[in-house]
Amino acid sequence: MKPTVALVGRTNVGKSTLFNRLTRSRAALVADLPGLTRDRQYGDGHVGPMPFLAIDTGGFDPGSGDDLQRAVNEQTETAIAESDVVLFVVDVRAGLTVQDQRIGQWLRGKGRRIFVVANKAEGLDPQAGADFHELGLGAPCLISAAHAIGLTELMETALADFPATAPQAPAGEGADQSRGTRVAIVGRPNVGKSTLVNTLIGERRLVASELPGTTRDAIEVEFEFAGNPFVLVDTAGLRRKGKVFETVEKFSVVKTLQAIEQCNVVTLLLDASTEIAEQDAHIAGYILERGRALVIAVNKWDSVREEQRERIKREMRRKLHFLDWASLHFVSALRGIGLQGLMRSVVAAERAAFTRLPTPR
Repeated sequence: MKPTVALVGRTNVGKSTLFNRLTRSRAALVADLPGLTRDRQYGDGHVGPMPFLAIDTGGFDPGSGDDLQRAVNEQTETAIAESDVVLFVVDVRAGLTVQDQRIGQWLRGKGRRIFVVANKAEGLDPQAGADFHELGLGAPCLISAAHAIGLTELMETALADFPATAPQAPAGEGADQSRGTRVAIVGRPNVGKSTLVNTLIGERRLVASELPGTTRDAIEVEFEFAGNPFVLVDTAGLRRKGKVFETVEKFSVVKTLQAIEQCNVVTLLLDASTEIAEQDAHIAGYILERGRALVIAVNKWDSVREEQRERIKREMRRKLHFLDWASLHFVSALRGIGLQGLMRSVVAAERAAFTRLPTPR
């Protein structure tokens, strides 16, 4: 078993940048904006003496009363519970903060190997970060995630107590392609994409909130249905181009479009509690342009009255008539209604898309 390494710390200390460096990927969205990461992100680590599993987490704030922050804290606490080693990432340029002290005190009672990682140390004196000794978690390891300084030494120290295993091929060189069918869950903001993934896997793996735009990264979750392996990809909601102003949201849109490009099947999730919008048709058009297998699901079906259901069906026939060939399911992600049939259609869509047809047929 590979050791599991969780990256923990307050917002904007460079956890996602460090995660991308350790996994030699660009899986985690990175920007100079506090609170960007919210869900747990997993990746295979390729830095240091042995392979490991890295977990990126959102900014941790134990004791916060904010609903969204509490959900992010739950994700971090789960990552810590799953981990063998915790890298407590701090900002050496900002110095020791009250929030760092609060996190350090919380971590001390968790019974994990904890290493204080003083990030953003490029160009600083080796004695920088002395104030972090006050945390009582040992001497800080000075690194720069942005400039890839000190990362090998950090992982050699963090993994020194684990038995050596065979080296793992770097990402892109013989990487395992057999994880399963990749299924991207796409749609407008707040249609229930994260809730759908959580219900399918049977745990609160992703932060689900009534606040639109909660998901920002494309998060991959492994899942098995009827003996078949899948990789579910939760994506950020796609709004109309004219309504996307923030740079972070633009990057989220790029991540979603990349997820569509890289998947085998797309599940287009619609919201029965609102009208079928032009944006739904635009998203569907992009999926068709990329030549991806498609299954349509209308979520929150249990929350609407009969007359509203008929209106939704009429709107679909009018605005999404070019998708009349795709399997259609009326579901409730929150209550788990109709999800078995939805997954059966995903299996059938993937099988049909990859069927080899002889020339006469």
